[in-house]
Amino acid sequence: MMDSFEFNKIAGAVLGTLVFVMGANFLSDLIFDSGSPEVPGYVIEVAESSDAQPADAAPEVPIATLLAGADLAKGEKVAKKCAACHTFDKGGANKVGPHLWNIVDRKAAEVADFKYSAAMAEFGQDHSWTFDELNGYLTSPKAHVPGTAMGFAGLKKDQDRADILAYLRSLSDSPVPLPSE
Repeated sequence: MMDSFEFNKIAGAVLGTLVFVMGANFLSDLIFDSGSPEVPGYVIEVAESSDAQPADAAPEVPIATLLAGADLAKGEKVAKKCAACHTFDKGGANKVGPHLWNIVDRKAAEVADFKYSAAMAEFGQDHSWTFDELNGYLTSPKAHVPGTAMGFAGLKKDQDRADILAYLRSLSDSPVPLPSE
């Protein structure tokens, strides 16, 4: 059985710890001001731009102008961003996304052995992958086809899109003609 001296040591240790914690709390309140601000957070003011273009707006430069200065080799390099989800070979397998062989002027959502999202399947009912459609889609897939499962953010630079479109055009046994201005 515990004698009273042992009990007093334990009780003293517990009380001493409580007094120390309360004292440290009191001392920290004196040192550091913990008052609440009148308005929480910071106000960030953003100037509104009158020339801002909506996210889903089509690019302003005509596709024929973009393609006139396109570089096929650079397009192949830019297309490496797509290689994680797409194949480019004739008869290539589908990955997370469908194969891209012969995509220019192909009906959207047409690859038979690929399961498209509902949004893309609906889009494909009355759209084909023309140069203009591909340009808009590559600018911002989610803005061009709302609800698409494609997680790619898009290519913001006109020249990158032109280069990749030239490369995608070359992925065919008989490439479609370039658009005229």
